[in-house]
Amino acid sequence: MELYKAINIRRTVRDFENESISTEVLEKIIEAAFKAPTNDHMRDWHFIIVRDKHVTAKLLDIIPKGISDDDMEALIKDWNLNDSIQQECYRNAVPKQYRMLFDASAIIIPLLKQKTDILHPDNISHLNGFASIWCSIENIFLSATAEGYGCNLRIPLGNEAEYARNILNFPDYYFMPCFIGIGKPKSNAVSVKQKEINIKERIHWNKF
Repeated sequence: MELYKAINIRRTVRDFENESISTEVLEKIIEAAFKAPTNDHMRDWHFIIVRDKHVTAKLLDIIPKGISDDDMEALIKDWNLNDSIQQECYRNAVPKQYRMLFDASAIIIPLLKQKTDILHPDNISHLNGFASIWCSIENIFLSATAEGYGCNLRIPLGNEAEYARNILNFPDYYFMPCFIGIGKPKSNAVSVKQKEINIKERIHWNKF
């Protein structure tokens, strides 16, 4: 698939077909992740790919399986989500946080070797490694799209990352930035409306 087409059609997918992804394709997608830029040239990243549903169930047991309508409305109010398009995105996403990962063909767990305390950096340069792995995650999303698959993403809340560490047995000195669900999108997968951006209003030549 041509690069700009992959960029333009990529969407977060939370509704998947019951279909597996071959090892070859998953390795190809992870290979693309390693093509991302990195701050120290070492690419000291690892990726755990969970396909065993028993492991998946254990890994996701800590994630809430739903949310009531009242709690959803309270969340929108508490988070000051005033834009109607943004609200619709959250109404679609929040209730599916468990299912979008459990129903995925695989869950990818990116891991970054911590050289500094990412959660308590002394300066912005200490976040360089963290920034780099997010470049690799974008490569995963685009390469998955090019292969005909879709992805979603969950940032760990509370002690979800430490819980995942215990289930997946990765070392203390590796940091987990997110869960990534990947699979074949359902034909009727919900595609929420995107906020329209006027590019000319967002580009500033030489100064703001």
